[in-house]
Amino acid sequence: MTTELMKVIAQENLGSHIEKELEKEALKSLIDPLQVWITSASTPACYNLIPILTSGEVFGVHTEISITLFDNKQAEEHLKILAKETWDLVSPFLRSVSICTRVEEAFRQAHVIIILDDPTDREVYTLEDCLRSRVPLCRLYGYLIEKNAHDSVRVLVGGKTFVNLKAVLLMRYAPNIAHNIIAVALGVEGEAKAALARKLKTTPSCIKDVIIWGNISGNSYVDLRKAKIYRYESAIWGPPHFSRPVLSLIFDSEWVNKDFVATLKQLTTTGKQFGGILAAHSIATTLKYWYHGSPPEEIVSLGVLSEGQFGIPEGIVFSMPVKFENGTWVVLTDLEDIEISEQIMTRMTNDLIQEKLVALGDLINFQPYQSENGSAETDEKTTLPTTDDNQENQTVSDGSEGKTVEH
Repeated sequence: MTTELMKVIAQENLGSHIEKELEKEALKSLIDPLQVWITSASTPACYNLIPILTSGEVFGVHTEISITLFDNKQAEEHLKILAKETWDLVSPFLRSVSICTRVEEAFRQAHVIIILDDPTDREVYTLEDCLRSRVPLCRLYGYLIEKNAHDSVRVLVGGKTFVNLKAVLLMRYAPNIAHNIIAVALGVEGEAKAALARKLKTTPSCIKDVIIWGNISGNSYVDLRKAKIYRYESAIWGPPHFSRPVLSLIFDSEWVNKDFVATLKQLTTTGKQFGGILAAHSIATTLKYWYHGSPPEEIVSLGVLSEGQFGIPEGIVFSMPVKFENGTWVVLTDLEDIEISEQIMTRMTNDLIQEKLVALGDLINFQPYQSENGSAETDEKTTLPTTDDNQENQTVSDGSEGKTVEH
């Protein structure tokens, strides 16, 4: 046999071997279900999340999942009832459902971990105590994730309480998978779109590209400069892909700068309308985008670790515009005309930096951001909200610095 012929045969054998290995991996992915862990599983958000996860819409109709409900020992009976109801769904995509109340067993072989709002076991009377109370649990979770979870685990931090802070703490205590930890911002984005839809008398799904900057569960900045509306009934009509700028259709600038701001601020402050349904849908949609990509040409808001984009200080989790593709996300740094004024950026980053420093014990007291005239931007910073939320500000941008109102 000549050398050239042997090379040809060897190449064919190698090709056959690779093909067989790929077939094995494909079969393995069908046999081995995706391990999904949900923390604080006794919370209402989990109850609403499970039917979406088991519908086949999030991970795809070719992926089976196993769900583990994780919570403390006191919630064991509730978890058993929830597990039974989940099994009663008879979902063809659900391989198994189990409960876990033993901390040392948490996140074993987890591919996806969903961090929900943790219940408060003890009373806290100051904002500083509330911030510091997040550290022990995030430290524990970070250690367990690195020890027990799959190497490629994806972690989503959802809910309505200190979302950015919990995400950055998890990154600190699970540094090996920090690149796969994100904070869900679609809930705030949904609230903004719904408020706009009520004003324009349309449906929220017709409004796209509303950007949420900053602290998802607190001092955020709602940017409408790229916002578009589709299928809007007006004097100008077009095909389904035709859109118009939202701000060009809202002629009441007073509403944009006052009523709209006040509505979003109230939602953030109280958290009452960010219930289980919205939290669950936001998490599930973010997961779907992470696995299958976000809609083409659409801007999505997501809390990610800053690497200095847009002038944001490094080392904090900050909500910014992204797109999901190929199993990851890309920050949209090439968007035009989305510069944020230095004062607004300083106010948002100041809060997030202080939250992190106070939580880690590097700063004793949280100091509200002082504006140039020496007054505090908010008087709600020094007290702990009764709903266990971080009461902070909401700002809306219509693209004009003169029309940007900060409350």
